[in-house]
Amino acid sequence: MMRKSRVLKKLRSGGVVSCLKVNLDAQATEIAGISGFDCVWIDREHLADDWSSLRSHIWAAKSNDMDIVVRTTRGCYSNYIKPLELDASGVMIPHVMNLEDAKSIVKMTRFQPLGLRAVDGGNADGKYTMLDPNEYVKQANNERFVILQIEDPEPLEDLEEIAKLEGIDMLFFGPGDFSHAIGDLGNWENPRIIEARKNIAEVCIRNNKFAGTVGSINNLEELIGLGYKFISLGADVVGHANYCRQIINDFSNKT
Repeated sequence: MMRKSRVLKKLRSGGVVSCLKVNLDAQATEIAGISGFDCVWIDREHLADDWSSLRSHIWAAKSNDMDIVVRTTRGCYSNYIKPLELDASGVMIPHVMNLEDAKSIVKMTRFQPLGLRAVDGGNADGKYTMLDPNEYVKQANNERFVILQIEDPEPLEDLEEIAKLEGIDMLFFGPGDFSHAIGDLGNWENPRIIEARKNIAEVCIRNNKFAGTVGSINNLEELIGLGYKFISLGADVVGHANYCRQIINDFSNKT
């Protein structure tokens, strides 16, 4: 059997998933797993890690029964499926702009009958050819998840139709880039951000999709109340930066 997704199991049972964004190396992923996170988010959109580094993150996550979602670069289908073949639990596609864009992603990331993802089976997700090919494509469609990031105003026009697509598991609201796109960077009280956050959750609920976003412990209850069930609660770099600054501040006060 293919390794089952901890995230999908929890979401399908009505639970709320905890996620940590990891910008540093695989030791940070391992620490997140030991600490009890359900999932880590590895970023290939902005970071320069190579495939060997991603493989190490995946091994670290799997060793702690934790899922790993990879935010991919935009481009050819190989950018989307290589993380899955390395046995990532899911992929997150940034800046999905319209319905046609979403349809093309389903085609590239899902096997028949949902899409036309290229078949290999000789990598970690297919048990290095030890998983029957027909079982491989069936289980991959069921135990691996595809997330579309809604980070711009443009896809809001197609949001309902995007959410209806079979093969998409989650819509993930990115308020940072959304605030940038509307010309009000970092103003979380902007009415357009508040409305988009609410609208995305409602559309997901109506179409039996999961809603995800970034948040914190401080607004966790609010996000859950809106219908968000996958929440990225922080980032390793934030914790590390705050820790280092606190030590230096304390050091300066004593010297």
